[in-house]
Amino acid sequence: MWRSCLRLRGGGRHLLTCPRGGLSASEGLGPKPPAHTRAYVPPAERKRFYQNVSITQGEGGFEINLDHRKLRTPQAKLFTVPSEALAVAVATEWDCQQDTIKTYTMHLTTLCNTSLDNPTQRDKDQLIRAATKFLDTDTVWLVASAALSGSRTQGVASGHRTFSRRPPAHHLSAGSRMARPWHPAAGLLVCILPAPGFFSGYRVEEPETLVELQRNEWDPVIGWAERRYGVKIGSSTSIMGPSIPARTREVLVSHLASYNMWALQGIEFVVSQLKSLVLTLGLIDLHLTVEQAVLLSRLEEAFQIQKWGSVEWAHDYELRDLQARTAAGALFVHLCSESSAVKHKLL
Repeated sequence: MWRSCLRLRGGGRHLLTCPRGGLSASEGLGPKPPAHTRAYVPPAERKRFYQNVSITQGEGGFEINLDHRKLRTPQAKLFTVPSEALAVAVATEWDCQQDTIKTYTMHLTTLCNTSLDNPTQRDKDQLIRAATKFLDTDTVWLVASAALSGSRTQGVASGHRTFSRRPPAHHLSAGSRMARPWHPAAGLLVCILPAPGFFSGYRVEEPETLVELQRNEWDPVIGWAERRYGVKIGSSTSIMGPSIPARTREVLVSHLASYNMWALQGIEFVVSQLKSLVLTLGLIDLHLTVEQAVLLSRLEEAFQIQKWGSVEWAHDYELRDLQARTAAGALFVHLCSESSAVKHKLL
């Protein structure tokens, strides 16, 4: 459930004035952490076996052709999508592959495969429940503090723990992706990362700069959601989370039920990335951009990166990957929930 990494203390003190990056692991003082015994192994890649990618319209929808071979799903079903625009987007993913096929970058293809094969055999109600389960721990609307292991801690929306000037020997933040006990090596902090979704969505009560940042950035999104859907969103100071009004839950469930199965697959995918139904709805309704939604979902983490510095390459990779997944999911929802057509140029 837990995985650990090493971080260095460093960087500036203010989110808006500190240059991004801070110290890297190779620049800090003190002994270097021991090398990992297991090297990173990238996902398996296949060599590109096709030259051309094309689209044809069949009885069940639009099909993707790799040369003269029809694309199929992992369960060997014919790869057929409901709209020409979605087919063009998927075909572009395949056409952009170079010498090797990096399937882990092809998020639209993955979402189509999931919709066609439905490997977990989930129906529409189950997809809606999977999305709305984040209502109780949504990133942007929980306000809580909790005592854990005898230490006073504050929950955070996402990202790292914020320390006071003299942190205890082992301080665990309920609600953060990172909890940091102090490491005996000079200046080193050990970062322990819980599994995704673990206690997501609690606001801190200190430091004041972070509290103000959360209030300024999250509260307008909450206000938009309340006006857009005509609901009231509660808040809580309990680690158990807020008590969501029954009507709020009913309204949001009814709204999600208006989408088809394919679009719901995309919505549930985006919700699981952002850990927030509110941010997902804001993105789908075009109230937020992808960059804004991702930043708001990791607001406290961005604050901590500006304060303490980033892990060299790791944080940037995580940010870009999250943006790519979120953008693909939002595009997938729109291409599956609208009757879209492609305009062809006359040469």
